[in-house]
Amino acid sequence: MPTLLLSFPGGRYHATPPGHHVNEGLVEWPPSPWRLLRALIACGYATHHWSEVPATARRLIEALASTLPTYRLPQASVAHSRHFMPLGTLKNGRESTTLVYDTWAEVGQQPLAVRWPCALAREAHTLFGSLATQLGYLGRSESWVVASAIGDDATLPPGQDAYPHSGDASVSPHWEQVSLLVPELPETYADWRKSSVANALDAHPLPDAKKRPSKKLLKERTAAVASYPSDLLDCLQRDTAWWKGHGWGQPPGSRRVLYLRRSDALTVGPPAAYTRRPSGHVAAMLLALTTPRGTRSALPTRARTLPQGELLHRALVSVAARGESVLCPALTGRDEGGKLLRGHRHASILPTDLDRDGHLDHILVHAPMGLDPRAQQAIRSLRRTWTRGGVGDLQLAVAGQGSLADLLGLSSPLDVGIRQLLGPTGSASAWVSETPFVPPRHPKPRGSSSIEGQVLAELASRDLPSAEVRVLPWNEQNHALRHAVRVRRHPAHPPPVDAGFAISLIFSVPVPGPISLGYAAHFGLGQFRALEV
Repeated sequence: MPTLLLSFPGGRYHATPPGHHVNEGLVEWPPSPWRLLRALIACGYATHHWSEVPATARRLIEALASTLPTYRLPQASVAHSRHFMPLGTLKNGRESTTLVYDTWAEVGQQPLAVRWPCALAREAHTLFGSLATQLGYLGRSESWVVASAIGDDATLPPGQDAYPHSGDASVSPHWEQVSLLVPELPETYADWRKSSVANALDAHPLPDAKKRPSKKLLKERTAAVASYPSDLLDCLQRDTAWWKGHGWGQPPGSRRVLYLRRSDALTVGPPAAYTRRPSGHVAAMLLALTTPRGTRSALPTRARTLPQGELLHRALVSVAARGESVLCPALTGRDEGGKLLRGHRHASILPTDLDRDGHLDHILVHAPMGLDPRAQQAIRSLRRTWTRGGVGDLQLAVAGQGSLADLLGLSSPLDVGIRQLLGPTGSASAWVSETPFVPPRHPKPRGSSSIEGQVLAELASRDLPSAEVRVLPWNEQNHALRHAVRVRRHPAHPPPVDAGFAISLIFSVPVPGPISLGYAAHFGLGQFRALEV
């Protein structure tokens, strides 16, 4: 049975029930089957580059629409914020505003499970899993979601069940009914549409076979059937403005079904406390970086890799500590006694330019020792960072997490950049500087303190094999590295010498990425990218 597991990284689920205004302060809980199917279709257009719904997707959606799912709901409560939204007009010399409420379900980190009691063909099931992993949000756009398809034998997360209420069953104490929008059965809608279209056309009959219908009549007949989408898939793709404009009280092809849920499934009051499931360590988390207006050219340039890495690190430690002493070795790089960890196994914060436009668009937080739950929570909680001389706060969102192999599974347009950062299959033999290598010791012409010697020592300290090290001459391909910021902020120590070098590494066997060597390597300096992508 297809089962969807949904987690909300922001801890919030925003969705207004159809037929209600956002200022009514209502939340559609659980997410209706209608909303879920629309989200899967939208995901297909956005991430699978559909120009129309393919046949496999049509079979998938129709199979899911033919049954009513059940839910496993996490503990949730209702919360809201209110603000005065500017209208862009002036009144008595002041900008006009309108009061807007933003209501959401505070769901914390507990996942929500949706299970459809039906069977899918193999291709449809594969597509279902692919769409699930690409789903970015559910409800309003601020409802970030991480979704996955799980098998029938997987254990559902803890929580409360919600399921369709059969008409003759009594409602037990502490349970309540909620109305959810669900799609009609595809064949039911097809039969209904056929009769409705026939009735609509009866008012505009065609003339006898010997007489051609006038253009006016043909136009009237087209207008008469325009309110009836061709099939259920067509219904699911119509937006609110369309069906309201054609006089529908609710989306065509939909119906309302009563569901039963616990009466305290969505409490009103302070955010519900939840018990976070113990989660294991993950090797890496990838953060997306955007400006408030989504202007990519306003993102910090690649030359600011070091300061952006330092800024994010300070913010992460601050969030993890919350004003107190913190024990989070993965982020602080210190053990319980405050001693520095050795072996470079704590987190490296690597701002990176995955789309190769010269601006930093993602930040990889990678820790060979693993990011513990506290570090993960701090990373998820951080919503903003900033850049000097920029447009203001930069927004952060988790774009991926897991093992490095998991990140290699990210789809276009991140796939090429990730392969350059980690190696095409998680390893590569040829690497070249992405940010300048700054020697951690005073360089000398030869010996272990030469540039080559220091690079080899850095490789050995990370348990990487020796490589053929070449110091590259400055040319058009690497001259931008000369402008990179190479000195850490006070009170951190400056480098022994403020000089950066472009390096190439050739290994006899492929080695895994990411690779960052030298001074401030944990903040993005000395990064390398794979040449075999």
